[in-house]
Amino acid sequence: MIKTKIYNAGIMPNSKEKESIINFLFEHLQEYGDPRPNIEKAINYALKETPSFGGFIVSSYLGNKMTGAVVVNQTGMKDYIPENILVYIATHKAHRGEGIGKVLMKKSIDLAEGSIALHVEPDNPARHLYEKVGFSSKYIEMRLKK
Repeated sequence: MIKTKIYNAGIMPNSKEKESIINFLFEHLQEYGDPRPNIEKAINYALKETPSFGGFIVSSYLGNKMTGAVVVNQTGMKDYIPENILVYIATHKAHRGEGIGKVLMKKSIDLAEGSIALHVEPDNPARHLYEKVGFSSKYIEMRLKK
């Protein structure tokens, strides 16, 4: 049975739990991931450890083994930009296809107040899960990097 833990500014992970979530995401996001410091920044934002609107983290477990994690940050905006952005979601490589991602997505949708945006590479197989739970591709994102 999949169990979940929820963290936010009111329910903080201890330093060992936080490091485990960072390491988990770094390892299991694979080619869709970011460097550890960037993952930590998103987590710090969700936990309001840095000035932010906050957010939350959901992690999943089979027994004591972490099987998934999701980080959602609040944007502080409404109507023209979704109130939340799903920054990271990953399931353990050995447990993909077991419904863990769906559990994490549904829990995140239930917890989020307002709409949720996410960025996904067109070839990411998780895109199908996002569409199944109700996400649609409304825009093409364009970025100017400076």
